Amino acid sequence: MQANKKMVVLGSINIDHVLQVPHFPKPGETLSGTHYQMSFGGKGANQAVAAGRSGASIAFMACVGEDEVGQSIREQLLKDNIDISAIEVAEGEATGLAMIYLDDQGENTIGIYPGANAALTTAYVEKHRQVITDCDGLLLQLETPLESVLAAAKLAHQHAILTVLNPAPAQPLSDELLSLIDIITPNETEAEALTGISVQTDQDAEQAARYLHHKGIDTVMITLGNRGVWLSVNGQGQRIAGYDVTVKDTIAAGDTFNGAFLCRYLETADWQQAVDFAQAAAAIAVSRQGAQTSIPWRDEIIDFLQ
Repeated sequence: MQANKKMVVLGSINIDHVLQVPHFPKPGETLSGTHYQMSFGGKGANQAVAAGRSGASIAFMACVGEDEVGQSIREQLLKDNIDISAIEVAEGEATGLAMIYLDDQGENTIGIYPGANAALTTAYVEKHRQVITDCDGLLLQLETPLESVLAAAKLAHQHAILTVLNPAPAQPLSDELLSLIDIITPNETEAEALTGISVQTDQDAEQAARYLHHKGIDTVMITLGNRGVWLSVNGQGQRIAGYDVTVKDTIAAGDTFNGAFLCRYLETADWQQAVDFAQAAAAIAVSRQGAQTSIPWRDEIIDFLQ
């Protein structure tokens, strides 16, 4: 491992309320849940935890509320080998909240209240700019203000720092932001939102990747669930097969993939190794219940790959 390689995640922190239901409720329908769980989540926090447990030297830029939940989350992040010195408490705000339905097929629907995540402003990014300029890789998602994501990407670009964007939750993005990204990691739904191309086949994935390359992004990784990952580097694409496991819960699968991927890529600079490592981490995560509770540690991922 190249211990000198440092990564930063800038993103959200949520408390997740997860209710297991037979199927997603229709409008006006009331369902009885079969299982309820409250756990720590948020795309940024999940990705930071995945990186920390994968062995990364990782700092996390985020905001929590002025509440007991925020304090508990920070304490847990420390246990996951994450530098939390840049995490700020948003005065008078609650920690972000996610309400999650999980159906019997392991799929989920999510509603989010930003709470303290809205305090991750451009002023916050500027205040903690050295956290970014001192790192080798920056990982971004879209559960925090978009102008702050853009500010962080600009700062990283100015300092030639590898910048990865997980464009989730799906939303329209400016050409300005896309031009600052080195690696983009949409799933099929997010790829369609960005390109207008429905990704059903490898040919669709290749076409969507080509569209994103034309926006200035060198590397496109479209995650395809149990079909694996479409990896396109400078226009040269291939599908890397995933791992077949029994799916219990897809919450945090993509986050686990992203955090583990950047950790491993900074260590090896090898696409195949990094994607295999990340897919193994995600496969372990979906075979378990919960968000951060499902994210594996490095030794578990290595054992899975052997």
